[in-house]
Amino acid sequence: MGDLDGRLAVVTGGGSGIGAACAVRLAAAGASVVVADVNAAAAAEVAGRVGGRAFEVDLAAGFDAETLAAHADILVNSAGLQHVAPVHEFPPDKFRLLLAVMLEAPFRLARAALPHMYAAGFGRIVNISSVHGLRASPYKAAYVAAKHGLEGLSKVIALEGGEHGVTCNTVCPAYVRTPLVEKQISDQARLHDISPERVIADIMLTEPAIKRLIEPEEVAELVGYLCSGPASFANGSSWVLDGGWSAR
Repeated sequence: MGDLDGRLAVVTGGGSGIGAACAVRLAAAGASVVVADVNAAAAAEVAGRVGGRAFEVDLAAGFDAETLAAHADILVNSAGLQHVAPVHEFPPDKFRLLLAVMLEAPFRLARAALPHMYAAGFGRIVNISSVHGLRASPYKAAYVAAKHGLEGLSKVIALEGGEHGVTCNTVCPAYVRTPLVEKQISDQARLHDISPERVIADIMLTEPAIKRLIEPEEVAELVGYLCSGPASFANGSSWVLDGGWSAR
């Protein structure tokens, strides 16, 4: 605690789920946190809890990346969304939307943050990827493509930033207990014409050896470590929290 005193952390998707848990964890470590979210009320609620600042932003639109991230010492790209459909029925506008939020926006925010990080000789970028950044699943063309792209982007930033004291890593969880996953459960139930309970048991938990959903706080704890001083040599890696899924 206190390891991040004086550091400014920007967390996208900070109004709920993993992003909110990361905001709480980083604030507990001493960081001043900007909670960025498309939902202004949710961002304000989390910011109020952590003594931070809310920032309303639509990452799919022409947002001002410099205003949001130009002074960030820590950048956590957690905002995400999902759409489930077979490729031949996948709406192109949905495909573009997912890539804009989960790949283009992290690029734009990192681009805005890196000059300050380089000048300071310190920076931590953590991109919330997914086991789907390492493995594919049917019906998730845009999500899998975005997360695979995010893995590549993160490695490039890691290689460029290392000599400047800036690290970049991804965190790759399996299914986390978040609003995004709750929506996936209902979408998958409709797509496969099965009950939500069967979606969890027969689809989401078939691959992990540990048969439960991950809690957002578990992901945030790893993010907190990657943003800390002792993690200065952790760079360019995919940190997997998938309960054994990718061990298969």
